Amino acid sequence: MTNVQQLRKRTGEQSDQVSTTNLESKNESKKLKKTSSLSSIGTTILITLVWITILFFGASYLITETWAWGYRGKWTNINNYIPKKQLVFSEEQLIRYDGSNPNLPIYLAVDGDVFDVTEGRGWYGQGGSYNHFAGKDAARAYVTGCFEDHLTHDLRGLSDAQVKGIETWKQFYKNHHTYYKIGTVLHGPIDSSTPIPPDCKKSTPQKPKTKN
Repeated sequence: MTNVQQLRKRTGEQSDQVSTTNLESKNESKKLKKTSSLSSIGTTILITLVWITILFFGASYLITETWAWGYRGKWTNINNYIPKKQLVFSEEQLIRYDGSNPNLPIYLAVDGDVFDVTEGRGWYGQGGSYNHFAGKDAARAYVTGCFEDHLTHDLRGLSDAQVKGIETWKQFYKNHHTYYKIGTVLHGPIDSSTPIPPDCKKSTPQKPKTKN
């Protein structure tokens, strides 16, 4: 091979290398532009969602003076989003939270489930209309309205409708905008020889109430 041929061969190889390098550079540039474009679209979508959220809650507060268009329930209760270890109480432990000590929260139980009703201290604290429910499981009284003899978890003798009524009360506390479930209370077995709580002569109708 002559010197001229060798020179042409080297020149051709160098030209191929330059072409390959230019092609790789162009491909890399296209990838960068595509990535940049996708990132820009993602940022735009995120900003749009943030503004929609701000407008949604802002309009709600301006129109209804609430952040959720007047809705008040479990989904607006911040306590339902904070992970908490569920507590287990004995009856003796639960009675400490009957509202008599202003430094302690107020708990009540309905058919074994314990709820924190501290935000309703005006209702459940000392002197409150529902203080008789605090610090105990008075499930029976919720559906009989007998607040002297039926402040007990003993459900013997209740009708199917009354038992369903107790479940309704449990859902009331679970779905409340300030109250929330914190655990359970353990009850000992009820002696079958113990008399069923007698019907009271005067009952007080009850229905779920919230304090504004």
